[in-house]
Amino acid sequence: MSELWLDITDIPATGREFSFSDQAIWTGPIAEFDLPHRLDAPGTGLAATFSVLPQTRGALVRGRLSGKVVSPCDRCAEDTMLDIAIDFEQFEELPAEGEESLEPGLVRRRGKVLELDVASLLWEQFLLAMPVKPLCDENCPGLCPRCGASLKDGPCSCSTEEGDPRLAVLRQLKVPRDPNERH
Repeated sequence: MSELWLDITDIPATGREFSFSDQAIWTGPIAEFDLPHRLDAPGTGLAATFSVLPQTRGALVRGRLSGKVVSPCDRCAEDTMLDIAIDFEQFEELPAEGEESLEPGLVRRRGKVLELDVASLLWEQFLLAMPVKPLCDENCPGLCPRCGASLKDGPCSCSTEEGDPRLAVLRQLKVPRDPNERH
């Protein structure tokens, strides 16, 4: 994954604002991890603004990621335009001088210079903003499991399966919705 380290050593105590709209921050990892999302369609793209506020033992990062992404619908696989909008806030602890951290962080110390990994921060926020199951429509019927036809256009010509005839008696079984209800 690409890295973009931002020098945050001399940020004033009041903080500093940053903006990023270079699509390579997101398109690089999308291609690297072979994800189905696209930012190349008209009207797509992401932009991030965030502020870095120095703290005694770290840096407070607050920002917003917004834009549009094309992703396949989870039910019908047609391209759908997704609105991305997420506000984020996280504290990144600075490693003490000479101290090695056991887990990688977004902030590193190189001599007297403190750096923030902007690419990793923005990629993480992008992943958090993406829906788990992107849908073109909440009521998308999806594809026929037998022939693969889109059910948006109406039912397909596949016959409905009756199921195993040995289990036909179980289709007559009535299960009460309320556990206290009796039939």
